[in-house]
Amino acid sequence: MAVKDAVRERGQFSSRFGFITAATGSAVGLGNIWGFPTQTASHGGGAFVLVYLVLAFLLAYPALMAELIIGRHTRSNMVSALPQLTTSPMLKIVGRATGLFGVVTASLILSFYAIVASWLMVQVPAALADIGGQGPAENWLNQPSLLRDSLFCGLFSLLTAGIVARGVTAGIERWSTRLMPALVLLILGLVGTVLTLPGAMEGLRLYLIPNFNLLTGPSLLTSAMGQAFFSLSLGVGTMLVYGSYVSKADNLPLTGAYVALIDTGIAFLAGLLIIPAMFVAQQRGIEIYNSDNTLIAGPDLILQTLPSLFNSLGFAGAFIGLIFFLLLTIAALTSSISMLEVPVTFVLEKFKISRYHATWLVASIIFSLSLLILNNFDQLFTGVIRLTTTYSQPLLGVMLCVFAGWVLHRNKLLSEISKGFAGAKTSLFWKIWPSYIRFICPLLIILMFVQNTRS
Repeated sequence: MAVKDAVRERGQFSSRFGFITAATGSAVGLGNIWGFPTQTASHGGGAFVLVYLVLAFLLAYPALMAELIIGRHTRSNMVSALPQLTTSPMLKIVGRATGLFGVVTASLILSFYAIVASWLMVQVPAALADIGGQGPAENWLNQPSLLRDSLFCGLFSLLTAGIVARGVTAGIERWSTRLMPALVLLILGLVGTVLTLPGAMEGLRLYLIPNFNLLTGPSLLTSAMGQAFFSLSLGVGTMLVYGSYVSKADNLPLTGAYVALIDTGIAFLAGLLIIPAMFVAQQRGIEIYNSDNTLIAGPDLILQTLPSLFNSLGFAGAFIGLIFFLLLTIAALTSSISMLEVPVTFVLEKFKISRYHATWLVASIIFSLSLLILNNFDQLFTGVIRLTTTYSQPLLGVMLCVFAGWVLHRNKLLSEISKGFAGAKTSLFWKIWPSYIRFICPLLIILMFVQNTRS
């Protein structure tokens, strides 16, 4: 395929709404629907929510803008983008290495993310089997096994690849504009249902009323910082790649703010659903506290405590469970699309092959990694998660801030921001953001990195 044809296959979002739904879909994944309520449960409820909301705009939004600006300025994949920002041979090498590191990290994240998504996805047919009275099928679907997990991991991977293979407009944008509104409607419906149940108000008070004595705790601060950073899919180039598909006519600071607001809002709604649901479960005799008197969090919360609640609600609970796990599957899918797009765009542009072939080649490799992890679960699963999310993402986040703040020339930076934003030079954004991305963001990310690696 000629270079011109390969470039054409990159595509471009057809509207601001298309980009916002795609970028929000990338950000709104299991980190919001699962991770945020889990972190909230682990760190005192309302105190964590308050700190998270503040840090989402003190850390996550500026870092998001760094990726979007680099992406739109270079119109390139993660590996090729950073070297374009400099004329220094040494910095070009560093930029290329950083980009390759990002592509590998995104691929590894997707390899374990697809496994987690399969655990949630399988609950959808399990709920349908329960509603339909298909006991044997329900038992098989609810019983963890290598065969079950491999099959549903493969199905999730096929769905992800099928959307990405169709391109930016016909695939990513079209499905994001369908899936994101569906996700919001489902979560609003579930919130409305759960808040009517006995016990929900106790959870609502814990969630909304902060204990100010907890606000200065180092564990709470670093956890909220990490959640704010990771929930926006930052550090592995997903937003950089999506930024490369944004029209030059769009106001990037405003569009980025919409993405951050919607992402934060959906995380808040997820907590508004899950924390009250935990206390509804307690009202029905289901244990929600660990032996150390902390609220149950993580996989036990999503795959044990909440399903026990749904079961206790009888026939109606089966429908609630169906909607809940459908919600989680949609959230996982919208994020997996963006993660797959990072290596696909690199392969498409580097080797000048069609998007279709690039997608299925990359998806096959990542699925093979997922199978490797499944077959060596105890040895690999936790290690891959820690390698990518604890170590790689923060380091990549620092490098992207450095390239946006220190390497990209200030005049080019202003020129890029001014496209679609005529008043950029005199705006509050331009007065604060360049210095913020140079000094404050890298410092906060390094602080988070040091704290997380010590824990």
